[in-house]
Amino acid sequence: MSNKPPKPKTTALTLPNASMSMSGDARANMRATEKAVYKYYNDMGKDKGNCTWGAGILAHKGVCSTEELGRLVNARSVDIVFGQKVAEAERIVRRGIHVHLNQAQFDALCSLSYNAGQRGVTDTFALVNKGDFAGAAANINTLIKVTMIVNGKKKYVTARGLIQRRAEESAPFLTKPHQPITVN
Repeated sequence: MSNKPPKPKTTALTLPNASMSMSGDARANMRATEKAVYKYYNDMGKDKGNCTWGAGILAHKGVCSTEELGRLVNARSVDIVFGQKVAEAERIVRRGIHVHLNQAQFDALCSLSYNAGQRGVTDTFALVNKGDFAGAAANINTLIKVTMIVNGKKKYVTARGLIQRRAEESAPFLTKPHQPITVN
């Protein structure tokens, strides 16, 4: 017999955003931000960053091989995998956030999760779950650096494209609770 206590059941009290999905507007905005590239490419430029394809879909960490750089992808594949990655981001937010979010906050955390992955959102989620929305916004804005390998050594560099994205993702957490959220 095990001495471990039983795992608590997941309920609406522990997953208050369980029925939420990314809004159509936010999804369309993210799809426009993650411009579709119908081939494999290095996300930070020639011989820099990570091997990526489609709508910002990570193929693997590190640069693409010469063979990969010649690999084309079709629009249907990009759309299917984009949809799968958005659904994964929604699940990450639903499971990881234990306080009520409004739609703009949910959308922002989905965008962040899509881009930074589950490990990349851990600190932000902890702040949101503590109710420290201003701290979460500040943390989101720090997530603008990416790891690159330069001359065999890891180097952290600012990804300029992330600065505006992080500002947009942090904005819903800077709004006072009594103020209405407007979506452009």
